[in-house]
Amino acid sequence: MKLYNIVIASDHSGYTLKDKIVHHLTNQNISVNDLGTHNTDTVDYPIYAKKVVTCILEDTASLGILICGTGIGMSITANRSSGIRAALCVNLFMSERARSHNDANILILGAKITDEQLALEMVDKFLSTKFEGGRHSVRVSQIG
Repeated sequence: MKLYNIVIASDHSGYTLKDKIVHHLTNQNISVNDLGTHNTDTVDYPIYAKKVVTCILEDTASLGILICGTGIGMSITANRSSGIRAALCVNLFMSERARSHNDANILILGAKITDEQLALEMVDKFLSTKFEGGRHSVRVSQIG
């Protein structure tokens, strides 16, 4: 698996899954910058989505991971920024294609709809998959 500098954040609904992902990645010696939240107290997901987006756009992180209850709020917020390709994934095929075909730079997970083991497998798949380029580069460049 290629080693990336990963940035991760969640709202209160995604806190537990986020911590498990951070532990999973650090056990693989992957650098992870955890931007919060750091407990289950209610927070506003856009604040945390914007933190990850900023790191990606400022090139202080290679890839990002965002987690909320369904992933929808994080996805909407992250994708408002040009240069961000945030993919809400619910299975391994989607997490692989998000990278290989869409050059996604943020993986979005829904903690209330995704089993923990599957989430960890999707994270691994997302991080280990390379962008194929070629015809996909043309399409990605059209996104804006």
